[in-house]
Amino acid sequence: MSAALFHLFGAAPEPVAPYSHAVEADGWVFLTGQIPTEPGAGDPAPVPEGIEAQTRRTMDNLVVVLGELGLDLGHVVAARVFLTRFDEDYDAMNAVYRGYFAADRLPARTCIGVTALARGVRVEIDFIARRRGAEPSPRRSRRPRIRARRPVARLVATGSGVKRRQCHGKEVAHAA
Repeated sequence: MSAALFHLFGAAPEPVAPYSHAVEADGWVFLTGQIPTEPGAGDPAPVPEGIEAQTRRTMDNLVVVLGELGLDLGHVVAARVFLTRFDEDYDAMNAVYRGYFAADRLPARTCIGVTALARGVRVEIDFIARRRGAEPSPRRSRRPRIRARRPVARLVATGSGVKRRQCHGKEVAHAA
């Protein structure tokens, strides 16, 4: 495994806690969850009103971080979305979120309802991206060993109504 690279970018929103904007290792890039703060506005600047505006600003912040890394939304393989008003905001957030990705390149995603987020915002989103051409780990590049198939268990009926099962050479009794 290569050494992890920790990235903090001036063009991205100022962190509201002690974290890096992204951490990179072996071609995998983990983007810290972004909230709808304005890059360069400082903390605590006002956040947009409404879930649509907050989702748009959050996604734009993630695009800034990806851009600083030389990546784009096509590199994103997974996303996590956190909503404080899940039932109320889910559909509207999805409408905005969907517009950022090609229809045939939607990343895997988990969406979670939470009780609160930093700065009182309604949405936070994080990404996992993969650099194209990144070498797979040596563990995955090996061919799997192919073993001959052998029976694992065998049932044997007995006259007493108890079935005997052999499993890896050991007998186990089962009621019929």
